[in-house]
Amino acid sequence: MKKLILLLLLPISIFAQKHTVSGNITDASNGEAMISAYVYVKGSDEGTISNFYGFYSLTLDAGKYTLIFDYTGYESMEKEVDLTNEDIKLNIELSPSAEQIDVVEVTAEKKDDNIKKIDMSTVELDIKEIEKVPALLGEADVVRSLQLLPGVSTVGEGATGFNVRGGGIDQNLVLLDEAPVFNSSHLFGFFSVFNPDAVKNVKLIKGGIPSQYGGRLSSILDIRMKEGNRKEFAGEGGLGLIFSRLSLEAPIVKDKSSFLIAGRRSYIDVLAKPFLTDDLSESQFYFYDLTAKLNYDFSDRDKLYASGYFGRDVFGAGFFFNWGNATSTLRWNHIYNDKLFSNVTAYYSNYDFNIGVGDEETGGFSWKGNIINYSIKPEWIWYLNEKNTISFGVQSILYQFKPGNSEFYSEGETIDFSQDNRFGLENAAYIGNEQKVGKGIIMQYGLRFSQYSLMGRGKEYIYGDRATINDSRELLEIKEYGDLQAITNNMNLEPRFSIKFPVDSASSIKASYNRMAQYIHLMSNTAAATPLDLYSPTTNNIKPQLADQIAAGYFRNFGKNFGYETSAEIYYKQLYNQIGYIPTAELVLNDLYEGDLLFGDGRAYGLELFVKKKKGKFTGWISYTLSRTELQIDGINNSDFFNQRFDRPHVGNIVLNYAFTKRIELGLNFVYNTGVPVTFSTNRFALQNVEVVQNPSNSLNNSRVPDYHRVDLSFTIYGKEKNKKDEKKIWSGDWVFSVYNAYNRQNAFTVYLDPERGEAIQYSIVASVIPSVTYNFKF
Repeated sequence: MKKLILLLLLPISIFAQKHTVSGNITDASNGEAMISAYVYVKGSDEGTISNFYGFYSLTLDAGKYTLIFDYTGYESMEKEVDLTNEDIKLNIELSPSAEQIDVVEVTAEKKDDNIKKIDMSTVELDIKEIEKVPALLGEADVVRSLQLLPGVSTVGEGATGFNVRGGGIDQNLVLLDEAPVFNSSHLFGFFSVFNPDAVKNVKLIKGGIPSQYGGRLSSILDIRMKEGNRKEFAGEGGLGLIFSRLSLEAPIVKDKSSFLIAGRRSYIDVLAKPFLTDDLSESQFYFYDLTAKLNYDFSDRDKLYASGYFGRDVFGAGFFFNWGNATSTLRWNHIYNDKLFSNVTAYYSNYDFNIGVGDEETGGFSWKGNIINYSIKPEWIWYLNEKNTISFGVQSILYQFKPGNSEFYSEGETIDFSQDNRFGLENAAYIGNEQKVGKGIIMQYGLRFSQYSLMGRGKEYIYGDRATINDSRELLEIKEYGDLQAITNNMNLEPRFSIKFPVDSASSIKASYNRMAQYIHLMSNTAAATPLDLYSPTTNNIKPQLADQIAAGYFRNFGKNFGYETSAEIYYKQLYNQIGYIPTAELVLNDLYEGDLLFGDGRAYGLELFVKKKKGKFTGWISYTLSRTELQIDGINNSDFFNQRFDRPHVGNIVLNYAFTKRIELGLNFVYNTGVPVTFSTNRFALQNVEVVQNPSNSLNNSRVPDYHRVDLSFTIYGKEKNKKDEKKIWSGDWVFSVYNAYNRQNAFTVYLDPERGEAIQYSIVASVIPSVTYNFKF
């Protein structure tokens, strides 16, 4: 009996010999929570990273350890901990390294994190890296920096959004403090809506997507805003040729609560006004945005965050046209104990546009449309033991689609031809685990269950067959549904799996699989998406989009202290329920647009190569992507596969920075892309002295515009940093001189045939060198 009791108590005894050290990691200079900071045992592979809110938890065998706390651009810290008899709560503040202060290089990064972590097809960019990239008009930009990475591209200059591994712009889930942003561009794609002064962390996930993310097929762009300085009042901003910006942050209660507010406004309209003729004197062409955040620590275990964004583009010359995003997020963090962390998020997101001319008295029309989201998402992270970290949660999203609130004005009368609103409810539950199997092998696996319903009040449109493939489907019946009645119902299981195998101390192999489901669809049959494109819910006629992606990669570091990171990844993505359009499709202000849709599948596959130099005066990266993206839709291109409109087989980027001194730096980008597909006629002949062009094979995207390439340059003179010992110096400024498209390349956005002249016409968005100067400042 005694032996039996000892045997039963053995697991309890073993469990009792383990203890946990946990706490929060923050920036000593401003109190910001540090995302993905490393915590590891000196001389061992045992370790963990902090979550999006700076919380970490590490369980070890009972004993004494030296822990190392590490974060990019900050001084590493060593702490002796005694876990012999009890758990320990240990909060850490890390200080910026000397290199970070002098803005020359980032050197404090854990030297082998890219080969040790399970993450693949994932890029995290520090805002300092983004600021070093030469950019249009000298303005640091989150989205344009991402387009220099492997697997990321765009249709061209002046195009909204970005494309990832063969996906459309609507297949990227863009999150700002967890709230979705439906249009990530200002000024028709030239700038992103994210103010760099308010951004703390940028994470792009292209594959191996964890189970907590869902709703899009191709990628997750997770952007986290700064929380605001908890130590002292501070500000920064910039004065440029096109727009200026300013951000302010300060503690409300020191070390307990703070705020951040940041704004931007362009002034192209102000600068151009003196040169405009009288008939254009009332023209409008500008954008603005405002970002704000508050946080408050109710206790050591409870934190509250409130953040919001509002931005708008305004364009008009005898008409009005504006569009913009608005988001608000409320989050509550709670630490139950040293192993269980929770976050509850509620958000609101609204994207809308408004276009029109005239008014009720003079005549004209007005068209307004938008998509609104409301969501609640509670989630938990359970640090079960030293080998397992479990994440689980649920989410509900209510969609409100407003495709068109439209009126026509004539002779004092108003004619309303608005479309009905539509409603959708998406629910999801997920669970995932990151498990250390042993000998450096890590697995991350999980399952997401998603369910979507089209809800009333609304209509169900029932269609018959088409007379021909180019005709709209015949409308047979319209059914009416009352409030909260389910019109359609869809459910999907979305498994996720990733694994990492170490090869040696300097390299590893990683592989992943994920299935994604998407229940909302961007309706666009133009060469590039525009702010007027509408989102449609999944209906009885439109199935959810699905994607299966597999990826594998080899990751290796070279050089002294692993100064070079390299990776090679291959991927294959199968896409289901993709949307096409009949030639005469009417998507705008048309209740019967579903009858104009065609459906099919797609595939995307490719190779991504990446080399990055992290240390020394000479830093930067080289990326290359070899890929194909194809669709097969019944009734288009004779039902054969054709190139997707954003297919670019070859995409190469070079990003280089050279620091001559601690205060002078030169930057260079070289960008090369294969031209995007375009449809040209294959036959040409004269009929009664009239030239006729034909495409008798009905081939789609059968040619390409000329290849795209350009060079950008920047020259930065950094000001002397504010020295706390010098109380008189309260201001620090940097000058950025830049040249976009330095060798004056006239890149084609598209090419079309002029039937009168019988020749191809090239249309370019940027057709000249664009020099600029920007002054950035801090105080």
